[in-house]
Amino acid sequence: MSQEFDNLSRGLAAGRLSRREFLGRAAALGISAALSNSLLAGAAMAQTPKRGGILKAGIVGGAATDTLDPAKFIELMSYFGKCWGEFLVALASDGSLEPRIAEEIGSSKDAKVWTFKIRQNVEFHNGKTVTAEDVVATLERHSDKESKSGAQGILAGIESLKADARNVIVTLKEPNAELPFLMADYHLVIQPNGGKDNPAEGISAGPYKVAVNEPGVRHGGERFANFWQFDKMGFADQVEILAINDTTARVSALQGGQVHMINKVESKVVDLIKLVPNLRVETLSGPGHYVFNMFCDTAPFDSADLRMALKLAVDREEMVDKILRGYGTVGNDFPINGAYSLFPEGIEQRTFDPDKAKFHYQKSGHSGPIVLRASNAAFAGAVDAAQLFQQSAAKAGIAIEVQREPEDGYWSGVWNKQPFCAANWRGRATQGWMYSTTCRSTSPWNDTHFYNERFDKLLTEVLGELDKDKRKNLYREMAIVVRDEGGVIVPMFAQYIDAISDQVGGYVGRVDSLMNGYALTQCWLEA
Repeated sequence: MSQEFDNLSRGLAAGRLSRREFLGRAAALGISAALSNSLLAGAAMAQTPKRGGILKAGIVGGAATDTLDPAKFIELMSYFGKCWGEFLVALASDGSLEPRIAEEIGSSKDAKVWTFKIRQNVEFHNGKTVTAEDVVATLERHSDKESKSGAQGILAGIESLKADARNVIVTLKEPNAELPFLMADYHLVIQPNGGKDNPAEGISAGPYKVAVNEPGVRHGGERFANFWQFDKMGFADQVEILAINDTTARVSALQGGQVHMINKVESKVVDLIKLVPNLRVETLSGPGHYVFNMFCDTAPFDSADLRMALKLAVDREEMVDKILRGYGTVGNDFPINGAYSLFPEGIEQRTFDPDKAKFHYQKSGHSGPIVLRASNAAFAGAVDAAQLFQQSAAKAGIAIEVQREPEDGYWSGVWNKQPFCAANWRGRATQGWMYSTTCRSTSPWNDTHFYNERFDKLLTEVLGELDKDKRKNLYREMAIVVRDEGGVIVPMFAQYIDAISDQVGGYVGRVDSLMNGYALTQCWLEA
């Protein structure tokens, strides 16, 4: 156990383990709580933040169409938004809620009326003080049906919004026990007057002010001197994100010192990166998953039999083995795994079955090739995954034509626009949040065009149900509806894989890659 203990201690001291992860592994090794807490205290002292320098990251998903309007954030911009944006709440490293602009949260007994008390003396980058009215205006803009905001679907249940002194009062059409978690959505950057005047101005109350905005190239921020939590975030003088969509180029930039951290490392290069002395690889299991999306309302995918044929034509085990190289698990065609509480156990795992796939394909009456669009911007190894899908589908007599798309502009020009394409989802903090974003009929990010009245009714019911056992049963029913009737193929849940320079201090695994986007604000340069 001595070697394991040493590794655990080094991981803690280097910031590679969160408090929760450390305590869990320490307990598994039989280490006493007293010794664990002692080590935690020592690690905290060793991890004294250092100020100064320019902290840089190479991020995938940048495009020339990117905008500073939080309502339209996709991929890379969600990371930059965490640099300059401030939110009502944020997700902590263990998935719990961390108060930000909202210092207190309360609700009625039926979870239908929620009150968020706004912190005093929080300043916007333009010098204006953040008020309850600004928060109300922000939520109004994103919940408007005409907004096309990526958060519109999760805010669809709002009946009214009201500012009362320092309080924001949110009244819902139906109860929602998960509402506070929804406020952590990365689109919901609090802006002056909600961003109604100029949403793309890049003004909020985060630790950095927007200094550089070159969509598809780079984005940068300078430390905001009046940031309200100066002692806990914003240690670098400047932060910079380089849009590096090509996997090889990202790794080269890290090795060459052009950036200090990169995201979405392909599993096939992990072992090579581990050989580089000044680099380390960070992996984290979570709710993130890779998908092939089909539009349920667009031929030929409007046929339930064709959709089922394609789901049965995926060799999931082969894909996890060859694409993820063990850094993940098989999926079951609904966007939830064991990372979520109330995970619905006992649902039969869908497996590769060319005979059944052929049966449903013939029943659909379709013939001819089916175009599947893919790019490694969708997820690391997406093109190879699409080609594996093509090969396994051929065994069922289904012809798939893989069309490789450019990485630049994939999220603005292909995803949610083409009827059959590769994509990825990071997952969300709760099942209700995930389903509200991706499967609710009215959500702008319902990227399979899944319009199912029964599912919508179940979603409304589960969000208003406070009994955990009943909620779990409802989530199970919802999962089965999506799995059997929906347009999403979920072949695998992938671990997040980042690569970090040893010059970076303060890195703690979170619920998403690069610390859920907060790495640039919470890490620092050791030298």
